[in-house]
Amino acid sequence: MLRFLYADELKDYPRLASGMFTDRADQFHTRLGWEVNVGADGYEQDEYDAMNPLYVIWETPEGQHGGSMRFLPSTGPIMVNDHFSHLLCGPITSPLIWECTRFCLARSAGPHVAAALMLGGGEIMKGFGIKHFVGVFDARMVRICKRVGSSPEILGTDGEGQAAISVGLWEFDDASQSRLAIRAGIDPALTARWFQRAFGHQPTQDFAKAG
Repeated sequence: MLRFLYADELKDYPRLASGMFTDRADQFHTRLGWEVNVGADGYEQDEYDAMNPLYVIWETPEGQHGGSMRFLPSTGPIMVNDHFSHLLCGPITSPLIWECTRFCLARSAGPHVAAALMLGGGEIMKGFGIKHFVGVFDARMVRICKRVGSSPEILGTDGEGQAAISVGLWEFDDASQSRLAIRAGIDPALTARWFQRAFGHQPTQDFAKAG
């Protein structure tokens, strides 16, 4: 199932939180070799985790972290503007654009988890009235997006081949939802219920929490 949790709510889900940050360390530091900060507790965290972002987390039937993404509105500090501005013509700042980062899959994640997370992102778009997600991604992520049928519009790229890093924009429409739902094996009505359980019927009231 999908959980929609702000950072200040993670204390109520310690097993999920611990799994997310340790899986991030495993993916980004151990497997991909990125220069990320891993603490003595084995957690991968950065300054954006301290800004009360919204996380979408896939919780396995056993209650463990299966995958996750992190979201922040572009009206505040975001990674794209702070660290990858050389790939853009100018800073991205709009209430209609949120940044998506730290797309992470646990080693044990099934092939449906990536699509399920993207379905969760679509619920955020619809619920908060967002038009696009912006994010930084590598060649690995390009393959994942193509596989699940949710490829971005590329705004800028640095490097070539496996070393390429790009910034892109994602949209979400009914066709995207249908493709992802088939890939994930999840009825879109179910993801909508998970979202409503987290936010109620007027999630825009919580917009300021992520700002």
